[in-house]
Amino acid sequence: MKKSGWAAFLLCLCFAAEAMAVSVPDGTVSVQDSYTATETDESAVEVSGTAKVTIEKANIQKTSGEASSADASSFRGVNAAVRVYEQGELTLSDSEITAEAPNATGVFAYEDGVIVLEDCNVTVSGGGAGGVQVAGGGTLTGHNLTVTSASKAAIRSDRGGGTMVLDGGTYRSTGKNGCPAIYSTADITVSNAQCLSEQSRAVIIEGKNTVTLENVTIEGNDQSTKEGSVKANVLLYQSASGDASEGTSVFTMTGGEMTARSGAMFYCTNTSAVINLKQADLNLSESGKLLIVSAGRWGKDGKNGGQCTLNAEQQTLEGSISVDKLSSLEIRMTGSVLTGSINSDGEGGDVDIDMDADSKWTLTGDSHIRSFSGKLENVEANGHHLVVDGTQVL
Repeated sequence: MKKSGWAAFLLCLCFAAEAMAVSVPDGTVSVQDSYTATETDESAVEVSGTAKVTIEKANIQKTSGEASSADASSFRGVNAAVRVYEQGELTLSDSEITAEAPNATGVFAYEDGVIVLEDCNVTVSGGGAGGVQVAGGGTLTGHNLTVTSASKAAIRSDRGGGTMVLDGGTYRSTGKNGCPAIYSTADITVSNAQCLSEQSRAVIIEGKNTVTLENVTIEGNDQSTKEGSVKANVLLYQSASGDASEGTSVFTMTGGEMTARSGAMFYCTNTSAVINLKQADLNLSESGKLLIVSAGRWGKDGKNGGQCTLNAEQQTLEGSISVDKLSSLEIRMTGSVLTGSINSDGEGGDVDIDMDADSKWTLTGDSHIRSFSGKLENVEANGHHLVVDGTQVL
């Protein structure tokens, strides 16, 4: 777009190569420029107000300058390499985004900010920050991204949530403990992508939020070391941080493949949760545990169990399931197969099973549940016993 007079002069100031880190003005269309930020709380590209900006084939770097507040970085995107907030809108394509400074997220949408990313590489190596993130209601849409994060989740949200929709690409988290592939305090949908956490859980959902996976290959390797931690690939929980509203966590996976390198596949604690599975390949760790619903290190002792619903449609399920006395579980199976045991030691919380006529269950150990709805002939004892509400039925 050709500008004249003062408008052209201002654009030249804002987009000089290795440019000053300033807010990008409304209407800007930039191609093959570089943006670098080096100061505290400074972003290399910042879009705010009602500005609408398009940037293509850029080199965007946050090389130094730590955030003055870790909370400001995590909750509002201060110090991110790319930050869009208020009602700003940014379309960014074919670009390289690098964040090396402490507490510097790669790309961050906050408030009513909207970001559209196409064919971008995002690399975050500084501590205390994630790859692509929303918080405070932000919206981020991405297609064919390559995101690598060394400290926090490659796909991440924080206080106030928002919406993230990602299609295609590769998302890798390399750090320990709190560095899953996906951390959700928002509504996050990922499709046709590869996600990997090298040393942490694959997915964490906190409180009243969602993760939806469609034809995704995802892997986790939980190396939690904190006292009271339960190793698991997918954690659905409620902390006391205030970062997520209390409510039902929802994990949905359709198609694709998920692998747990350690711990149980799913762990629900201190929250209500729904797990929806349809035609997904689940590869258990050596633990052989499919699902744990129990109290843990979060919440008030005696009141911090989990309340979980597992919906399986045309789904193969394998592994043991355990539900403690503070917790409950409802399993609904439609055209599905379960090979495993439930509360094999006879102790635990309430478990209700609803199997349609096309579903089957093969016991791998004695199983104790509260209620069973379905045909007992579709349950194969396999040398074990099924106890329903205290009565042995098989």
